[in-house]
Amino acid sequence: MVADHRRDHLTAVRAALSVAVYPIQYLAALPDTLQNTVFESVSTYSNLVAENRRLKQEQLVNKTRLLKFSELEKENVRLRALLESSFKLGEQVLIAELLSVNLAPYEQIVVVNKGGRFGVYKGQPVLDANGVVGQVIRANPLNAEVMLITDPNHGIPVQLNRNGIRTIAVGSGRIDTLILPLLPNNTDIKPGDLLITSGLGGTFPYGYPVGTVTSVAPQPDKPFASISAKPIAHLDRSRELLLVWSNTTPIPLFPDSEKTAQNGDGSDGNE
Repeated sequence: MVADHRRDHLTAVRAALSVAVYPIQYLAALPDTLQNTVFESVSTYSNLVAENRRLKQEQLVNKTRLLKFSELEKENVRLRALLESSFKLGEQVLIAELLSVNLAPYEQIVVVNKGGRFGVYKGQPVLDANGVVGQVIRANPLNAEVMLITDPNHGIPVQLNRNGIRTIAVGSGRIDTLILPLLPNNTDIKPGDLLITSGLGGTFPYGYPVGTVTSVAPQPDKPFASISAKPIAHLDRSRELLLVWSNTTPIPLFPDSEKTAQNGDGSDGNE
């Protein structure tokens, strides 16, 4: 020890002994090293599992939000289409949403979320962004029942946009078919002709699109041809509908200011 302390003669011996002792030191420290390694691995795995679970939950939430955003975008498109249609109509309109649908074979009625407290009335015409949907058959205070034009009990006065021929379009009980039962075999009508409201009957104002003719089959043994049409309105897909008020107020022969001026001149207006 004195020799090593004073002159470091045993440095080489110490180095040789450290090399020989190193495996023993490594084996002695191995359990602790393995324990730390295993603990870190388990901890890292647990963190990864927890993070993976959290990311999956966030992904599910984000997908759900994207679905909602997609639906809101589609709804925005539909409302824009309705808004554009209301400007084209030039009449007072109210947007209503569907509450329930009853599409039984012999009764096609939907319920909307606007009723009498909004001024909805029986017989009021109902449209979507594409064409005529039907008319109100019952106006409750908070909702209203709408009979679709394809209901077998519904008939709507129409005319051919191409030549002005007038007839009645009757519901067939099928959501995609109208029937024109009162046109003779020699009527000038062909597939693709556009049907619009004729304005007769007092329910539907003139010019609303109703449907397009799909088939024309003359029946020699009968006076009337077999004619069918397809509704233009999306009766099976529309969620928002337009309730329409027509301006039926009569236009006076003379404006009030002109009548006042005439009366002020001593005229009684009967001349």
